[in-house]
Amino acid sequence: MTAPLLRIGSRGSPLALAQVEEVRRRLGAAHPELAAPGAIEVTIIKTTGDLVRDRTLAAVGGKGMFTKEIEEALLAGTIDLAVHSMKDVTTFLPEELAITACLPREDPRDAFFSRDGCPFGDLPAGAVVGTASLRRQAMVLHARPDLRVVPLRGNVETRLKKLQDGAVDATLLALAGLKRLGLDGRATEILSTELMLPAAAQGAIGIETRLRDDRTNRYVAALDDAATAARVTAERALLAALDGSCRTPIAALAEIDAGGRTLRLRAAVVRPDGAERHDAVREGAPSDAAALGTDAGEELRRRAGPGFFDLPLPLGTPA
Repeated sequence: MTAPLLRIGSRGSPLALAQVEEVRRRLGAAHPELAAPGAIEVTIIKTTGDLVRDRTLAAVGGKGMFTKEIEEALLAGTIDLAVHSMKDVTTFLPEELAITACLPREDPRDAFFSRDGCPFGDLPAGAVVGTASLRRQAMVLHARPDLRVVPLRGNVETRLKKLQDGAVDATLLALAGLKRLGLDGRATEILSTELMLPAAAQGAIGIETRLRDDRTNRYVAALDDAATAARVTAERALLAALDGSCRTPIAALAEIDAGGRTLRLRAAVVRPDGAERHDAVREGAPSDAAALGTDAGEELRRRAGPGFFDLPLPLGTPA
């Protein structure tokens, strides 16, 4: 049997595999030899986040829970590239690895689901919203302090089934993932970014490789979307300045105007109980994306002050 030309590592959820398929398709289109049967091999890797389902992301340890084992396989050389949802990627990577390409970004907004079709603004006081995201928890409570938030973990279908079964009255999911699974039509409504600013890099697929693997990097380079890369760079620089992870309620969205000349970054930090929110905006050239993100992050850190994120988390027992 002929050895594969590339070996991709990924989580095994339906969404992760849909993202791998998109990467595989784009690689085959850019490099005809990769379109041949057997040219690309996919290795499913179980991560801590897949195995631990009884605790929130913040309690387990944040973003690395979805990438650590995949990065270990990459460092060991058992895979050539990893496909990630960029919002799950840790702010600081192992020094031998890098995100060498970002695919064109899907819609970064959040989708809202309620069991009875009630829009977010019309939920009755005391309604229970399920989410494992500290950002969504904080923003829900900031907009609607009369609601109750509880943990809700699992893949997309699992969470929607828990909603249908009455474990919670409502939940929120990333619209990008729903689109990739063909489930976006089931959402009650798509929330505006003014109400629910997304997680940094939400909707972006990133490809991680070994820095010194020139052969793989030549293949992957053709897939990089410069606009998405600039937007993700700004948002991740903000996270780095704030030391952000799944343990801190941080939101960010960078957008580039139609002419491609101006990048506008909106960012926010929210107390876990929703009681206080600070926002920052930066505009500049896409080439200055990292500096814009760092500057916005430093402003938010100053304005929030020490202890801003240190409240006990209101989330209780997972649903």
